[in-house]
Amino acid sequence: MQWTGKGLLIGVRRHGETSVIAEVMVAGKGRTQGLIRGGRSTRLAATLQPGNTVQVAWRARLEEHLGTFAVELIDARAATLIADRIRLYACQLLCDHLRLLPERDPHDRLLGLAVDALDDKSRHDLAVDLARFELSLLDELGFGLDLSACAVTGTTEDLTHVSPKTGRAVSREPAKPYCDRLLVLPQFLISSAPAAPEDLAHAFRLTGHFLHLHVWDVRDIDPPAIRDSLVHELTRA
Repeated sequence: MQWTGKGLLIGVRRHGETSVIAEVMVAGKGRTQGLIRGGRSTRLAATLQPGNTVQVAWRARLEEHLGTFAVELIDARAATLIADRIRLYACQLLCDHLRLLPERDPHDRLLGLAVDALDDKSRHDLAVDLARFELSLLDELGFGLDLSACAVTGTTEDLTHVSPKTGRAVSREPAKPYCDRLLVLPQFLISSAPAAPEDLAHAFRLTGHFLHLHVWDVRDIDPPAIRDSLVHELTRA
């Protein structure tokens, strides 16, 4: 069994004296692990950094085996990420999120969103991309929010809140008596509206609530350690 593909390197861990096991989010293949013999060498050190885009060739006797990787660097993004603390933290968060996906299950939309988020951009645009990525992650994991229409009236306009229990949108008038119990729906998540720092904070509160509810708590895993401090930095006025 063998195939080649392009993907985002999301993790590397040591294996034995000289090798590593690399984890790559590959277009059309999903989150895939592979052994890289000699991966701890100086020659491969710059290539095997999370955040880099690489071309991989995977080979194994049987499909269910771990397999081996041969890697070729395409985009040495990690070097610029290390120079920018916020972008580096964002990369760590995105990699942690991608590890929530089932192994070898293609999720090309999330791969594209992650790569776009890691492009050199303003912190505001990075925050918008991260919030939209988390919303899409919930959808890809099977826990997508229904933000298409009001759960009470059926209207598709003036959607301002989300039920923390059902994940369904609620429009302004029905939401008024229950605002203290509902989550705010920032308009930039459902339209091309601009996002103020307050909107970004509400967006991360919204996605964080449902990630806790459906993913982290039920799997008994801690949320990414970097998320709270990164969100704080990205949502400061």
